[in-house]
Amino acid sequence: MGDFHNRFGELAEHLVVPSIAKRFNELGFHFDNMAPGGEKIFDENGKVIAKADIVLKNSDYIVAIEVKAKPNMEDVPKHIRRLGILRDYWNNKGDRRKVLGAIAGAIFPETVKKETAEAGFYVLVQSGDTMELEIPEGFVPREF
Repeated sequence: MGDFHNRFGELAEHLVVPSIAKRFNELGFHFDNMAPGGEKIFDENGKVIAKADIVLKNSDYIVAIEVKAKPNMEDVPKHIRRLGILRDYWNNKGDRRKVLGAIAGAIFPETVKKETAEAGFYVLVQSGDTMELEIPEGFVPREF
């Protein structure tokens, strides 16, 4: 079952990648660098301590996107911790760009969408063969 779940997650990532920079650029970000394979941070023993599935970068911002087939409530605090680790990593490399987060899902329960947005993360939902940003009124992205 684990391999099946991983493959379904990979499918969700493939739905996100083709249009994700375009969706954020429509908000005025103008991302010029996308890492569809994500970015991994390792500890001194070579163990992965944080991984972002997709990373968008421009001169001012980095957006770390977690992609799930079906996000759940536990994914929100996990992404907060992940972004803290990524922020520390980029700080140590002298990278002071603002870091934002997003969670994308093929099947995204309404309660989880609400929790995700309230945490200051962008919400990406499947819409046909692409992904769309759902931004609630008054949304303010959290900067790390």
